Amino acid sequence: MAKTKKKKLPLAYQPVGFVLSWAGGALAGMAFRKAWMAIRHEEDAPDALDPDRSWGEILLAAAVQGAIFAVVRSAVDRTGAKAIARSTGVWPVTDKKGRD
Repeated sequence: MAKTKKKKLPLAYQPVGFVLSWAGGALAGMAFRKAWMAIRHEEDAPDALDPDRSWGEILLAAAVQGAIFAVVRSAVDRTGAKAIARSTGVWPVTDKKGRD
């Protein structure tokens, strides 16, 4: 497959990426709170410095939160990139590490 030279689009994507990241973080936070309520039937997840919580509770909360945030971030980033590509005809980043 031949590589084609793509135009740079970092400035156009930056504001979109910022808004999407903010919205994704808010969405992931809501999803984590709902997931924690379903898992443990508690409104508040344990904090790492809470002396009344066990290691298991703290690590479970961290693992669930990390997984949810990673999935939401990937979904939001991919959706934003596809929207930019559809509207401009150019993928917003030119290499796999997100650099120009």
